[in-house]
Amino acid sequence: MTALPGETPGTVGTDTPQDTVSPPEAGAEGPEHAEAPDASDASHAPDVSDAPDPSDAPDAPDASEGGESSGTPADEDDDAGGDAEDAGAEAAADAAPAEAAPAAELSEAQAELAAQRELRERIEKRKAEKAAPIAAGTGLSGTAADLLAAVRAVESGEKAGTAFFDRPAATLASRRPAEAAAQPPRTPAPEAVPTARTATPEVLDAVRAVLTEGGAPEALARPAVGALGEQAAELLRSDPWQLLSVPGVRPEQADGFARALLGADCGPDDGRRTAALVGWLLERAALQGHTALDAEAVRTALAERAVGDPDAAVRDAVEEGVALVFQEGDEPSADDAGAADGEAEDADVAREPVQVLLGLDRYALAEESLADGLARLVNACEKAADWAEAAAAAPGPSAAELIRTTAAAGLVAHSGGEAARAEPAALIAAARGLGLRALGATHSEDGRRRLAAATGDPDTAVTLSGLLSGAQGPGRDEDGALALDLLVVLDAPQLDVEGAAVLVEALADGARLVLSGDPGVLGSAGAGRVFADVLASHACPQVVSRTPDPGPIGELVSGIGIGELNQVDAPGKEVVIVPVRDAGEAVHRTVQLVADSVPRAFGIPAEETQVITVGHGGAAGTRALNEALKQRLNPGPGRFGGFDPGDRVVHVPAPGRAVPGVVLSADAEGLRLDCGGVPVVVPQERVESSVRHGWALSAHQAAGMRWPAAVVVLPGDAAQGLSRPWVYTAFGRGERHLSVVHGVDQALPHAVAQVPAQERTTRLRPLLEALPTPDAAS
Repeated sequence: MTALPGETPGTVGTDTPQDTVSPPEAGAEGPEHAEAPDASDASHAPDVSDAPDPSDAPDAPDASEGGESSGTPADEDDDAGGDAEDAGAEAAADAAPAEAAPAAELSEAQAELAAQRELRERIEKRKAEKAAPIAAGTGLSGTAADLLAAVRAVESGEKAGTAFFDRPAATLASRRPAEAAAQPPRTPAPEAVPTARTATPEVLDAVRAVLTEGGAPEALARPAVGALGEQAAELLRSDPWQLLSVPGVRPEQADGFARALLGADCGPDDGRRTAALVGWLLERAALQGHTALDAEAVRTALAERAVGDPDAAVRDAVEEGVALVFQEGDEPSADDAGAADGEAEDADVAREPVQVLLGLDRYALAEESLADGLARLVNACEKAADWAEAAAAAPGPSAAELIRTTAAAGLVAHSGGEAARAEPAALIAAARGLGLRALGATHSEDGRRRLAAATGDPDTAVTLSGLLSGAQGPGRDEDGALALDLLVVLDAPQLDVEGAAVLVEALADGARLVLSGDPGVLGSAGAGRVFADVLASHACPQVVSRTPDPGPIGELVSGIGIGELNQVDAPGKEVVIVPVRDAGEAVHRTVQLVADSVPRAFGIPAEETQVITVGHGGAAGTRALNEALKQRLNPGPGRFGGFDPGDRVVHVPAPGRAVPGVVLSADAEGLRLDCGGVPVVVPQERVESSVRHGWALSAHQAAGMRWPAAVVVLPGDAAQGLSRPWVYTAFGRGERHLSVVHGVDQALPHAVAQVPAQERTTRLRPLLEALPTPDAAS
């Protein structure tokens, strides 16, 4: 069975990933854009997440075609998976009070604190170096470093924009005012499809030889080179557990690969194995949205993976630089310890335990950089701007409040539903009327279209990827900063921490940033919870829209947002409930609604109706629904790699991005798509991994987009994948009509009332709270 684009082999199921570091709590919400593993996999309790980001590994092959072996990744059975649990938050509750910890634990904590101080010194050194020119990649690592290097190449003329990296990049902003003279704007160009990094035949042959020797499929050669570089063969031979760096590979499969290569020379406590496991656990957690994990949760997971001394394994991983250690809370002093000893019998003196977190360097630096950049925006802008006249001309009180607040702040958080998008549109128009360089950025072409319609000016709206790559927007000034005085980011909950860090670094001193979004929707595909952390930290003024979403759909969704599933009056059949008994009937009724009922009753053609379901697997998942919808709406042999002209598809050009499109044709260059009016050519070698049929999507893939009509499919086996944010997001995708194919009985009202969003373990909120922001809202 072939993994879908947006999946990695072994990660099919529901939208809600299964976190098995700690036992799942009934009704916990899973991270965004991830899939739950098969229920039969529950015995692998240490897995932080078996559900990578839907576009985590664009070149990952289907390792299960040749059957599962001890050293190969295997696709899991399709199943509507179970509930997810936040490993870091769960493990934190198990921490013991400081006075109850043994002396050995205190000494270990002190060692971890020393490592934390060392990290702080590194961060401070990095901040001090910002005054000097910054070489590409020195401030960030991983994808973020690639983004910076890409922009440097573009600005030097060496490469065209978006020519070679998976995600558009931005250079670090200079610390100069935004009012500096700007270079002439660059001519916008269609967004290019990133090409995979090529590997020479010799390198691939060498990797294939090592994989074959270890019993792994040769198809893993290309993704192994992508993960490990041209030295992949040597690395895998000397450290077989490096295979865990390949998306979709699980620890038991890497163990089998290592046994085949090393024989008796390897064991469960091999330092190479334990280091790889720590890194794998943190990577899996990042795919669930966490930027860090509780150290105790990592130790527990290692113990369940047969590691004899988890404490030593964690210490070794920190010493080797695999993970960084952080402490959340105040370090207990000697006076505190003495006071606690003297009043041991008084329950009131029990101290809250200090939480020790482990994280990856890339996310630690991104969070530090983002917190620093947001504080810079808060403190650097002009506070005495007079926008009173513009506010008085605003179309509504909430828009006027947003304009007044933005005039006096460098960073503003604006929250509201779909109708509230008119308020940032009014802000952009008002700022441009004042002569400012103001722009709105969205995460999708659909969002860009809706924002442009709201402002009445197509030049006011861009996509974030287009803005950072230079393909859209005003370009950059002479120092490399975005030539903007005001940037409004819509659908802000979809911002991950690395993308947000790159964006904020690209804004010059004096620029204003408004983060606008709906806190009730599903969050980002990548690690972090930027919008939620900014709101929770009160690091900036917040404007809450008082503009309600109109109509029966708006009334229904607004109720869901506060935990109430209300029956709404829909005289025009704007909301229709279609009860079904089983998954087969759910598929049948869905096809009937899309092909016949909705077009006949509302005049909405099938191509403008989006089907949304809980997961990819199962009898009524996206696979089954897409197959049935294709047979009815665009039958064909699939002669272009499983696709025919006219097929609706979703293209995943980079991690976390799902772009709807339509197949036009195919030729020697690849599959030709029309993605919202933008022509795209997907190379042949990337079609299988980055394109899938798109009549039916998951709610995570549909987040941030809307269609005239939406059909939400809730088969009986999807009950455990439901949560309030999932229902809120899915039900809000239809503009004029919503049909709910309902087969989950009381699980739907239960999810809305009692299953909130899963918390993500991040460090951004305390970092923001600790920074000096004199204008922070109380």
